[in-house]
Amino acid sequence: MDTFLLILQTVILFGAIFLGVRIGGIGIGFCAGLGALLLGATGLPLKGIASASVSCSGDAASTCTASVAQYIPFDVVAIIMAVIGAIAAMQVAGGLDVLVNWAEKVLRKHPKHISIYAPILSWLLTIMCGTGNVSIALAPVIVEVAKENNVRPSRPLSISVVASQIGITASPISAAVVWLAAQLESMTNMGFGYTANVGYVSLLAVSIPSSLVAVIIVGFVISATDHKPLDQDPEYARRVADGSCTLRAKEAFVAKPGAKASVAVFISAVVIICIYAILISDNVKLIKNPAIDRTSGIIAIMLAAGAIIVMIGKVNVAEILSVSTFKAGMNAAICIIGVAWLGTVYVNGHSKQIQHLAGNILNSQPWLLAVVLFFASALLYSQASTAKAMMPIAFAASMSPVAIVGSFAAVSGLFVLPTYPTLLAAVQMDDTGSTRIGKYVFNHPFFIPGVATIAVAVACAFGLGALIL
Repeated sequence: MDTFLLILQTVILFGAIFLGVRIGGIGIGFCAGLGALLLGATGLPLKGIASASVSCSGDAASTCTASVAQYIPFDVVAIIMAVIGAIAAMQVAGGLDVLVNWAEKVLRKHPKHISIYAPILSWLLTIMCGTGNVSIALAPVIVEVAKENNVRPSRPLSISVVASQIGITASPISAAVVWLAAQLESMTNMGFGYTANVGYVSLLAVSIPSSLVAVIIVGFVISATDHKPLDQDPEYARRVADGSCTLRAKEAFVAKPGAKASVAVFISAVVIICIYAILISDNVKLIKNPAIDRTSGIIAIMLAAGAIIVMIGKVNVAEILSVSTFKAGMNAAICIIGVAWLGTVYVNGHSKQIQHLAGNILNSQPWLLAVVLFFASALLYSQASTAKAMMPIAFAASMSPVAIVGSFAAVSGLFVLPTYPTLLAAVQMDDTGSTRIGKYVFNHPFFIPGVATIAVAVACAFGLGALIL
């Protein structure tokens, strides 16, 4: 009977995920919620509130066992909503246009190396804003600069989209980073073999340089191997002939009143969050027993930033609900609620079996965790969802912090299936036709750069992790 239930619950888990992927968009979150309900109907505990406990049978930490039952990730969702709200307010105020204009100036100064500079800018905007959706605003600029310099837009666009996805694992305000840092600090404090102060600061100390190095290396390789100019692409020639592809007229950029101020407010909020998070982190501990924890601090500061932006930018708050960043963020929040709940209900219900089956394998071959995270993220469509759903397996298997932090970049495999919004937006905005999806689904221009970037980032993170953690 137990075996039958295990098989049934596993079928429900993957069935809900595949059904959600088939529907797409917010449907992923809906179907995951349906799957969680069905798991509860089969006997698995279906709770909505996160809880954590530790029990020990002796004085040594090695005799302790942890039970960290993170069900609905309200903390992650709240961070996403607060950050996206502030970004959406900045977008309505014209601040996002200012950031993109600054990026355009950089690209026009280095047009021949657009495949190197474009992904760096995309990565930088992502870690600053905590969402990869900002790459959508940068895509039209990349296309135009590439066309003007006879470069196929597919080259810089492909690595830029990937850079925006992997940048989430290096953003100090992303929900994925904040959640994983909290879990690592919790396990460190409980003493489960984590002898170092593993947490927010050390996680960023590994993820920021490793992801940036990966983006630069792959961008350099793409730039160095791009020997086919745009005018030799037959699809581009056809579109030029029928008039469907033209260069846009250059227009002088005029920022809205208060746009630059909104950028300054948002960036200041990010800096304040970083400083405060470092001061209260277990690595530094300059502020002991803080009245405001990291998650609450991020939410409060971002909401306050949104209020200031609305006032100084004279923003019509009704417009905030309709802009692209807000819609994308709320879509992500629903997906995370469903997917993370579904995954943790299953993992917590079978933690002993998972620890027994996965413990020896993952500890002897820790790089396999990166493989698991990579394929899971291709289905779950969210770095935070993937971390919330799959990292408990690593904690249950008592994996080392080096392996967990080293594999973290692999939650960015959102490009595998060519259906992710930023990827589709890049395809649609490239009017040259050089960025196209093949009939075999996986043969699209984002796949190889994406796999290469994650592989380099994971390798670098394992190396840095061994030195830092």
